[in-house]
Amino acid sequence: MSSLENGQFEEGREDLNEDVDTLPSGNEETRAPLIDKPSNFVQLTYSIDENPPWHMSLFLGFQHYLTMFGGTVALPILIAKLLCVGNNGIAKSQLICTIFFVSGIATLLQCTVGVRLPIVQGGTFSFLAPTIALLTLPKWKCPETPKRPAPVQQGNLSCWKNVCTNKTTFNLPSFLKGNNKSSPVPKQHKEDPDAWQLRMREVQGAIIVASLLQVIIGATGTMGFLMKYIGPLTITPVITLIGLSLFDIAADHASTQWGIATFTIVLVILFSQYLKDVTMPLPAYTRDEGLHSARIKMFELFPILFAVLFAWLLCIILTAAGSFEKDHPARTDKMSSLLYEAPWFRVPYPGQWGTPTVSVAAVIGMVAGIMAGIIESIGDYYACARLSGAPPIPQHAINRGILIEGVGCLLSGAFGAGTGTTSYSENIGAIGITKVGSRRVVVYGSLFMMVLAVLGKFGALFATIPEPIIGGVFIIMFGMVTAVGLSNLQFVDLNSQRNLFIIGFSIFIGLVVPKWVEANIHVIDTDNHILDQILIVLLTTSMWVGGMVGFFLDITLPGTEEERGILKWREIHDNQTDEANNEMTSIHTYDIPFVTSYLQKYPFVRYIPFLPYHGQTNDVEDPRNRDSTKMDDILQGENDSDILANGDHGRHKAVMPGRVKCSSQAAAIRCTAIANKTKEEN
Repeated sequence: MSSLENGQFEEGREDLNEDVDTLPSGNEETRAPLIDKPSNFVQLTYSIDENPPWHMSLFLGFQHYLTMFGGTVALPILIAKLLCVGNNGIAKSQLICTIFFVSGIATLLQCTVGVRLPIVQGGTFSFLAPTIALLTLPKWKCPETPKRPAPVQQGNLSCWKNVCTNKTTFNLPSFLKGNNKSSPVPKQHKEDPDAWQLRMREVQGAIIVASLLQVIIGATGTMGFLMKYIGPLTITPVITLIGLSLFDIAADHASTQWGIATFTIVLVILFSQYLKDVTMPLPAYTRDEGLHSARIKMFELFPILFAVLFAWLLCIILTAAGSFEKDHPARTDKMSSLLYEAPWFRVPYPGQWGTPTVSVAAVIGMVAGIMAGIIESIGDYYACARLSGAPPIPQHAINRGILIEGVGCLLSGAFGAGTGTTSYSENIGAIGITKVGSRRVVVYGSLFMMVLAVLGKFGALFATIPEPIIGGVFIIMFGMVTAVGLSNLQFVDLNSQRNLFIIGFSIFIGLVVPKWVEANIHVIDTDNHILDQILIVLLTTSMWVGGMVGFFLDITLPGTEEERGILKWREIHDNQTDEANNEMTSIHTYDIPFVTSYLQKYPFVRYIPFLPYHGQTNDVEDPRNRDSTKMDDILQGENDSDILANGDHGRHKAVMPGRVKCSSQAAAIRCTAIANKTKEEN
């Protein structure tokens, strides 16, 4: 309709004024006007403050639920193994339901009173490394499991301890028949079936106390100060080592049946990389076109979900064909009784595993996970603001987001999910794909998480996912976590020998020291039991070792801010913050509902880092609160944050003299048209 060249607006279609006169005029369901824009602007169907119809919100909310499902469901299965749950399928299903229930609460809080962006919260991998370090202490180690002897094959007879059974099998290549874990397990001394709850209580206590630190950081705005010293060369080893330190866990799950695990990996790669641009026709409904067919990139949206379903189907077929021995980890009927034993309804509640216990060593280890989660989330906030049609995020919203994320982690610890919560980048990517950045949609998604989590059968179903499928998913996901950590190097000078040394040494030392300490725990003996536990947990937490080494070297070795990557980080943050301070919509999009107008009466609010304060009289008047002149009527109900630039392109602004600032290209075009129209009428 119009184009932007060198920051100037040029006239386009003659019906511009007609489009302006058809702007939405109420707080009911609204839709962003479809305005032609240059390629460097994102056309959003619904921006952050716009509300799709309820039925469409339900569908899109369920889509967000499915997007976060793959990354979330794998976590409780892994945590159950660390807690030595064993074959207790009911406990696994309850852990799955708990983490989804807490994720729903955390998402709802974040969208409504937290950062107020359409950002999904889910289980985080940042807590896994300190959890593993804690549970490797002699006190919490799982009881030893005897090795399964390999079965002896005699024709169609499978023999173990001179007992042979005649079984017809479907011939498969040897690599698909599994390893010796398919054989029966000799009887052993069994641990108390509820002993895993003691381990869970220790993890719960550590998460709760460490989460209080995150709440304090958000409430005081401390992260702004810390970010002056924490740069990419500190963040890179921390996040990278989260993924690298988990490689043996991924291998352990995948090795139960390498054929199935490889099949799962191939499917994820196929769907997420090779077929990501393939579209599928699906029914859709819009106000303008009614019920119609829309082509959606389903494989790009749900690669892990599709891969798990297809691999699960293969396991069902091979199980029915008798290709796996009894109790083989790839059999789908191994835990079939779980679906009958699980209750239909069960609401997770705080303290369901008992009263949490607290140890200093566990808490200090979890702090490393808290810091890693905060740093990841700040980057997600900026990305989500750009993609959802929101103005750049102001500092008070960032602080409030960190605070509420700490509350989410605290709730996760209290409920006993086994890990904390953090923002999910994959759901932010889904906003960019669907062009729907509405806050209401993610709120609906959070309701799906909570409602389905109280269905006991739901958790039981996914607790029966064969172990090698989970192993394949772990290999992909842990690899992506590692890659996200390495992506922070884009800000630093990789031609600098100083930087290369810090990167390589901090990552390698973060792998070497924990491995050695874990194998030689007896070496740490200070005659103080508590101090011994603290040292063991810290030195076996790879992200803590690598992060501290990287931080120390980065601040002590000579180097310019540009070389260290600090300058680019600061420029990006300052540019976005300055821009946010100039945006009219930043006053409204990130405000806390119902209480912000009341808070403006008290000047002391300006000193509280997580509360919005615009003064007793706003410098920029909101046109939605004006009720005079035709121009005000036209702007009534207008969402000025409807369409934003995507990526690194700047935001163009037009100012109507004596009236209101208009952000984004679409709003600027409308404001210019209204101003011209008013001049003609006058």
